Amino acid sequence: MKDLKIKVCGMHDPENIRQVAALQPDYMGFIFYKGSKRYCEGHITPELLAELPAGINKVGVFVNETTEDILATVEKYGLDLVQLHGHETPGQCRELQETGIRLIKAFSVDDRFSFENTLLYERYCEFFLFDTRGNNFGGNGTVFDWEMLKGYFSPIPYFLSGGLNLENLQSKEFEKLRPKPFAIDVNSGFELEPGLKDVEKLKELVTLIKERD
Repeated sequence: MKDLKIKVCGMHDPENIRQVAALQPDYMGFIFYKGSKRYCEGHITPELLAELPAGINKVGVFVNETTEDILATVEKYGLDLVQLHGHETPGQCRELQETGIRLIKAFSVDDRFSFENTLLYERYCEFFLFDTRGNNFGGNGTVFDWEMLKGYFSPIPYFLSGGLNLENLQSKEFEKLRPKPFAIDVNSGFELEPGLKDVEKLKELVTLIKERD
């Protein structure tokens, strides 16, 4: 998969964040949702994010948050993109886009999901993200049926999320994905515990993707 991007999401330990950043993923995601075990506020500082390598896009992940609070957090931490992982409306996406914010809108996929749900968001979002519907907003550690992606015809590039690990990222099913993802979003499959990433596993992932490209 040519030029497949890597997003590592859900860190909150400062030293672990620095170790992950040293691997130069394309995106690093920080969760600003209080209901998450990977909630980063109070663990990280704006100074920590400011010292990350320039080539890494810093993504703030929000769930059903007000536009005002999102804007304040983006400014405080110098975030490059905002990922909306809840039930945010196209109207809120428009509000955020009009302020110059680059948006990733996440959708929770199960066997009842219709990709037509993305249509109203197309004009406001730079990317979509498809995660597995579960008990939590992300980080459930389970994979949805990738065959469903054959029903995705939007021109908006997408991030593939939901239970990704070294095993399924080397599977024939992943190789056969159509349409191909713009990026993979890894979280629970590369953790020692919630919020603490397994740096050795991530090194293997980076090597795997580079060799594939």
